[in-house]
Amino acid sequence: MMDMKKQIADGQGFVAALDQSGGSTPKALRGYGVEDSEWSGDDEMFAKIHEMRSRIITSPSFSNGKVIGAILFEKTMDGQVEGKPTPQALIDRGIVPFIKIDKGLEDEANGVQMMKPMPELDTLLARAKSLGVFGTKERSVINEANPEGIAAIVAQQFEVGRQVLAAGLVPMLEPEYNIKAEGRAEGEKILKAEILKNLESIDEQVMLKLSIPVEANLYADLIAHPKVLAVVALSGGYSTDEACAELAKNKGMIASFSRGLLQDLRAGQSDAEFDKTLGDAIDQIHAASVA
Repeated sequence: MMDMKKQIADGQGFVAALDQSGGSTPKALRGYGVEDSEWSGDDEMFAKIHEMRSRIITSPSFSNGKVIGAILFEKTMDGQVEGKPTPQALIDRGIVPFIKIDKGLEDEANGVQMMKPMPELDTLLARAKSLGVFGTKERSVINEANPEGIAAIVAQQFEVGRQVLAAGLVPMLEPEYNIKAEGRAEGEKILKAEILKNLESIDEQVMLKLSIPVEANLYADLIAHPKVLAVVALSGGYSTDEACAELAKNKGMIASFSRGLLQDLRAGQSDAEFDKTLGDAIDQIHAASVA
């Protein structure tokens, strides 16, 4: 039986982000080579993206030990892969399942975009727990070095995180810092200070998903913090090569890439081509994560 907590804590690999949701799904499908004309309506769209995700999960290179976790979209969690619930299909391959729980972003205020309300969260958390899911992921976005905005966004992340912990799951808090934002180096120092402050208010471990910082190893004391199980990095719009080069400068921070993992996969590839392309991306991201 896999010790999921130990696997994430040891960090000898990376977390795959397979959680593009409604708004970003058509874009993800187009990138994969599935045109808008090939589906009609949400059900067909989600069926197409589930086919893509199933193909990734069942690809031999995905379970070679270098992918230690995977973040799922709610519909993917509720779907099946090879006749099993998706989380169980991941667990059987030695991969820790996570679920994306946020419902998207509010309009920008104070230089940040907070998470929209999640009235059904307790129900979703109970369902996720029953399916064997280990943790959750929730994203909000910072667009400028506004101390008030950053304090609010981190407070909201921890508030939701406490709700997740109460449901017996491990929250992955994702206050993403827009990599194109001006003054990011200064803003990331504010972000780190707010996270350290909020860590004092919890008794259990959380995970953090952060943009790769401007200043290498800025987050070293978060990585070493006893209340932080792991710090993972988002690719945030970087290409695979750029994201891996930046990540490798940060000791102890591991990848949780979406675009960086999937950018060269195409629907028209043969299974052998698909697996080789995926395997090459996995090798590159793994090397940057354990560098």
